[in-house]
Amino acid sequence: MKQVKIQIPSLVENIRVVESFIDNSKDTFHIEDDIYGNIMVAVTEAVNNAIRHGNKFDKDKNVLLCLSIDQDRVKFEIEDQGPGFDFNNLLDPTAPENLENPGGRGIFLIRHLADEVEFTKDGRKVELTFLLPPSNGASQGHAVA
Repeated sequence: MKQVKIQIPSLVENIRVVESFIDNSKDTFHIEDDIYGNIMVAVTEAVNNAIRHGNKFDKDKNVLLCLSIDQDRVKFEIEDQGPGFDFNNLLDPTAPENLENPGGRGIFLIRHLADEVEFTKDGRKVELTFLLPPSNGASQGHAVA
């Protein structure tokens, strides 16, 4: 398993650093375009939540981003230094009474883009797993004449 970690201060402009990290990871680990789009949106949303809601824009608090990759999956761990939150009791952004709300869709979106989402440490850490398609050599059968 290969692993890469970065730590960023809780400033919104550091989302650009995260985007570059994901771009570099795509090239380094040959992540396919269809998965890359989901990763970019879900991971930047999770980091944004960590900066905004977890660390409350406190530049003295950091967000840790860790990428680990296996042959069949890529996992991103995002951890903040905030108080955590109750991830089991979130409002449903698709409920009629919540449709007009300006926020509240981030975790809903993350859960739909990642193959697996797991919160730990009272909501201070989230793990996003994206399944990779089988490598070309393994998925192509040979026709028998």
